[in-house]
Amino acid sequence: MMKTFAIAKNVFQEVVRDRILYIIGFYVLTLAVAIRALPEYAASTQDKMFLDFGLAAMSAISLLIAIFVGTGLINKEIEKRTILLLIAKPVSRGEIITGKFFGLSSVLAVLIASMTVIYLLFLQFGNIPHTTASILIAAVFLCLQLSLITAVAITFGVFTSTLLAVALTFAVYLMGNITQNLVEFSRLSRNPVMESVSQFLYLVLPDLSRLDLKNDAVYGLQALPDPISLFGHAGYGLIYIVMLLAIAISLFSRREF
Repeated sequence: MMKTFAIAKNVFQEVVRDRILYIIGFYVLTLAVAIRALPEYAASTQDKMFLDFGLAAMSAISLLIAIFVGTGLINKEIEKRTILLLIAKPVSRGEIITGKFFGLSSVLAVLIASMTVIYLLFLQFGNIPHTTASILIAAVFLCLQLSLITAVAITFGVFTSTLLAVALTFAVYLMGNITQNLVEFSRLSRNPVMESVSQFLYLVLPDLSRLDLKNDAVYGLQALPDPISLFGHAGYGLIYIVMLLAIAISLFSRREF
């Protein structure tokens, strides 16, 4: 655990040195522009639009970091040949993968926590009606969703080029958000082949819509999600993360350098 923690700490410091946290300033500027501009275009729905925009911007910014940084965590070490120094030390390849994962996940958690606080301050100063508890729950599940995407990015980054890993991770994210819709559409089409394909995709790809609670935070009014459902969705996400990390460790262990 100490070796994994040391690797995670090193990844965290490296990503912070790359000035990733400056993105928080960009998020503040984006919200400031939005809260001033939206009333000009949406006279009666600006509050809902700002609620939705703030969470969507938070998700999009964090997603880009998870994908572009995550896919390069291992590939960058391989391209610079610094991976030879790592595997020469008394550190297992499994500890390298898990350390990289926890390091980037901690960066994303800090980013989301900071942006959530800023977002809530804008809502407070703008007198925009909102349910703080729902927003906090949505932020926690956004962290979990992005941790899952980080695991996907690392897995692809282990055995493909960075560019291909980025494309594949984006594809998994997009497909993971619409697998339920694909299943419903295939049932309506009554096409056996399409139904089989959609069922296969639903079983193999993570259902990211389970971890997306933005709509509940924006349109859920005062009702909080069912705690049992929340624990079920969180467990689903954690299981997928463990499976993906296990696959990444297995693939990485078989690579020759």
